[in-house]
Amino acid sequence: MAKQAKKEVQEIEISVPPLGETVESALIARWLFKEGEIVEEGEAILELETDKISLEVPAPVRGVLRSPLPVSAEVKSGDFLAKLDLSAKELAQAKLKEAPLVEVPAQKMPVQPEIKRQAPPSAPMKEKVPEQSEADEKRLKLSPLRLAVARNLKEIQNHAAVLTTFTEVDMSEVMALRKRYQKEFIEAHEGIKLGFMSFFATAVARALNRFPVMNAYIEGDETVYRRHANLGVAVTTDKGLVVPVIKAAEALGFAEIEKKVADFAVKARESRLVREDLSGASFTLSNGGIFGSLLSTPLLSPKQSGVLGLHAIKERPVALEGQVVIRPMMYVALSYDHRLVDGKEGVSFLRTVKELVEDPARLLLDI
Repeated sequence: MAKQAKKEVQEIEISVPPLGETVESALIARWLFKEGEIVEEGEAILELETDKISLEVPAPVRGVLRSPLPVSAEVKSGDFLAKLDLSAKELAQAKLKEAPLVEVPAQKMPVQPEIKRQAPPSAPMKEKVPEQSEADEKRLKLSPLRLAVARNLKEIQNHAAVLTTFTEVDMSEVMALRKRYQKEFIEAHEGIKLGFMSFFATAVARALNRFPVMNAYIEGDETVYRRHANLGVAVTTDKGLVVPVIKAAEALGFAEIEKKVADFAVKARESRLVREDLSGASFTLSNGGIFGSLLSTPLLSPKQSGVLGLHAIKERPVALEGQVVIRPMMYVALSYDHRLVDGKEGVSFLRTVKELVEDPARLLLDI
């Protein structure tokens, strides 16, 4: 008995790839091909946008694009996006559509001399006065990334009990240390500069070890504790805010942290961040001070119970040992989920970070 010939696959479905553990959905930002066009294997078909990243979806095989979902449609991991028609007939017809038309040169006609005619005088035109709505308002459609951010922030607001506490940090010792060793640091670490982020990241990683509840989150009726200090570092781009993650910061030195921060900043500006760069954060550091912010209340991210807001360093008078002295001071804000973190733990965590940064020798001596 002859074996039945295996039926060839005529079409395949394109689905949403995994978006990361903290990303629930994405929006279709734009299609890079039109329906009916041939897509080659490996070519990017469309762009998805989440509240963290823009993501290109490649074609798994060569085929003709069919039934694409509309732009701005919300999708989740594994959801249908479009079909690729693999049949030879469809590919041939699409190829014919792509073939350029052959232009037949037109027969040249003798050029008639141009007759100049004087236009009749026209009445002066009255300037159109815009309607009130046109003059006072301008409406622009929100980008998929901004829509995703808006939904994400509203979701956090609805489910977390956010409380913010403040302190101020004397940056004298850190600034003196940077000034003293900056040149040697750059020479020893191939041009990497010693910034403020490495001091705060190291201090936060140490504090998270002492207060593990700050490195946890609530899921259902359980508390989930993280083993490592995976620190999200907020970076601003033209498209919005992204938060790449420094994994296991407790095991990294100052130079390693500074290099990761610098690399993330470059990748963010060039839109080269991938899902792995943005997933797994257990705590976030946000530096509004680079824009001149003096004080703010940072917002939590999903599956996190704490975020530390850093601000601009300003010289202020400070009472020290009975005297008024001028010191470089920074206001620091800690927002935390009060459902899980008690006020005593939150304030103690923030005080620990303050003490470590004000006396950076503690970071080296592990005390």
